[in-house]
Amino acid sequence: MSWAGPDEILLSTSLAGFLDKKLIVLLRDGRKLLGTLCSFDQFANVVLQGACERVIVGELYCDVPLGLYVIRGENVVLIGELVIISCAL
Repeated sequence: MSWAGPDEILLSTSLAGFLDKKLIVLLRDGRKLLGTLCSFDQFANVVLQGACERVIVGELYCDVPLGLYVIRGENVVLIGELVIISCAL
């Protein structure tokens, strides 16, 4: 029997690859939080540094600064990395 390598484990430990990266977190109540992942645990509780809530109305949006923010894992629907694409003019 062989043990699964780190790339084959798809549990909350897979969040380790997102440490110190800018993320977007979608919550059960529909809020969207952006921030840098500082820490997480086995329950997918996450800590975001420099967090802000993105409020979207139509085609406009606003970021409300929150600072250091702790999110309980049971409220997390989706976590994704934000990739900023710059376009050349």
